[in-house]
Amino acid sequence: MRPSLRLLSALAFASLAAAPLTAVAQAPTPAPASAEAYRQDALALPALIEAKYAYLERLPDGRFPMSSELTAQAEAVHDAASLLRYAESALTVLADHHAIAGSSFSDSWAVVPSYADLWIEPVGRNRVITDVRDGSPAAEAGVRSGDRLLAIDDQAVDDAVALFWSKVGLAPQGERAAFAARVLAAGRRDRPRNLMIESADGVQRRLALPNLYTTQRDHPPVRSRHVGDALEIRIDDALGDQATIAAFDAAMMTARPGQTVVLDLTETPSGGNTVVARAIMGWFVDTPSAYQIHSLPAEARETGIERRWIEQVLPRPGKHHNGPVVVRVGRWTGSMGEGLAIGLHAQGARVVGRPMAGLLGAIYDLRLPNSGLVIKIPVERLYAVDGTPREQFRPQED
Repeated sequence: MRPSLRLLSALAFASLAAAPLTAVAQAPTPAPASAEAYRQDALALPALIEAKYAYLERLPDGRFPMSSELTAQAEAVHDAASLLRYAESALTVLADHHAIAGSSFSDSWAVVPSYADLWIEPVGRNRVITDVRDGSPAAEAGVRSGDRLLAIDDQAVDDAVALFWSKVGLAPQGERAAFAARVLAAGRRDRPRNLMIESADGVQRRLALPNLYTTQRDHPPVRSRHVGDALEIRIDDALGDQATIAAFDAAMMTARPGQTVVLDLTETPSGGNTVVARAIMGWFVDTPSAYQIHSLPAEARETGIERRWIEQVLPRPGKHHNGPVVVRVGRWTGSMGEGLAIGLHAQGARVVGRPMAGLLGAIYDLRLPNSGLVIKIPVERLYAVDGTPREQFRPQED
């Protein structure tokens, strides 16, 4: 029998992915668990996901699809390593790039989009590369939007996708196919990628590309420059870094009254926290203003009463800019980057570029009771202030 929702609520340690102002004391590391305790954590994981996951409608009949392959893997769990392997498999079932384990192996699949440089979508029977990350190994190798992914490690991409899902006993249906293609193209963390790409004019190439865990992006958190009549400010995947606040403030101090500010969020795939985002948005409001809506489906499931609330951004004393704001976004605008984009849009900014990563909701850390293993899944749903789900927000074409 699966554990009850109330029991799981009591056992799971949950915290918002957005970090608070001060560090939270970590729970004591539990004593080494027995083999049976590790197995019980594995068996409890599907029920925990069903209790907390904010997007159950994405799963068949709103239930975790516990295949015979996953059941056998769960029953075989006996230590920390086998539990983590199983947790990675179980989270894969969600086909959700915002659901990951809190720890990993050296050969775990790369996290998408943070460590991916290709965005792949199905177009008819093809796996089309619709976006390529600027400055990435794929971009430097000449891969372009509109190219097709044909093979991975000499295996036809459709066969590779089918094998990916067969290991957890599922078929590559619906969103699963594109999800797997993106993960496979990002590769495993400990080895290069071998891809066959076909250009739009039919030229096929085999490419050996490093994975992004071995590449260095040595940029300051914030870069700014005056271009024509505008001040351009670029944030380089640093929305979780408190130092970004001071760096952004310094850049904004160079803005002329009424000058257009162009905020480049195209390289923010790893998200961040609301402290940094609200510090940025605080420059552009003069009264408390709504910037996003939250809801907590788990509470509605447990109590029958829906919980929804509006988060505000407040003005920052001595820090205000009254000029137009343009926000640039793309596929590597993820999580808190997406939240910042919809928040600034609510304040009247023009959001331009390509579709964003479309990461679902706000993730919480859920801790399994016996082993202490953490999984990270979307527990809150997030919406723009007009009620549009964040993942469905679309920018204007640039």
